[in-house]
Amino acid sequence: MKLSTTAAVITGGASGLGEATARHFAGAGATVTLLDRDAERGNRVAKEIGGYFAETDVTDEASVQAAIAHAMDKMGRISACVNCAGIASACKTVGRDGPHPLDVFRRTVDVNLVGTFNVSRLAAFEMAKNDPEPDGARGVIVNTASVAAIDGQKGQVAYSASKGGIVGMTLPMARDLAQSGIRVMAIAPGIFMTPMLETLSEEVRAQLAADVPCPARLGDPSEYAALAGFITECGYMNGELIRLDGALRMR
Repeated sequence: MKLSTTAAVITGGASGLGEATARHFAGAGATVTLLDRDAERGNRVAKEIGGYFAETDVTDEASVQAAIAHAMDKMGRISACVNCAGIASACKTVGRDGPHPLDVFRRTVDVNLVGTFNVSRLAAFEMAKNDPEPDGARGVIVNTASVAAIDGQKGQVAYSASKGGIVGMTLPMARDLAQSGIRVMAIAPGIFMTPMLETLSEEVRAQLAADVPCPARLGDPSEYAALAGFITECGYMNGELIRLDGALRMR
């Protein structure tokens, strides 16, 4: 697969990792449809990159079905799906205010894990209809996990569980879709400069960056985008998780 001939759907495409990926793909010649809840920013980014936008709630089946149908109508096919939509929560199992709110745990898992699977399964259904390339390839799915899936910190129980689920479904999904020529990969970013971190003070961001061995800085979304692009074009990468974290090991 080549980015120049790729037709991609990218969730969370209005900001952060998703926006960077959309810009990287479009810059390499790909046709892109952004899926996001933020219609104002999503439409603006889509216009800037010459792509398309569909307002989408990844947790809602009908919403994603409509978004995928819109992408098919505008692009004619889907050959790549990059799932970047996600939320974070900070809450201990038992804290000063009592036990972890169950609705917060459910919402985090619903958006991050169920939402990722919801989009992946519907995108894969359309990918399977593509004419195969010479090596049998019809598409690729790149899902966003997190280093928290492996070494989550205190207060990350819901977030770590949701991202751990993404890691756990990578290989079986790849095996499920192998007969259709669809690859599945996962990226586990470390601490990246995304809208989630932009709300923190410069001092706190500097402290976080200091924990990264090399380079001692926060990750740039463009680095995630470059890896997603490489995975798309490297046809032998399948069923695996790649950490992108500057050798960070959280404690």
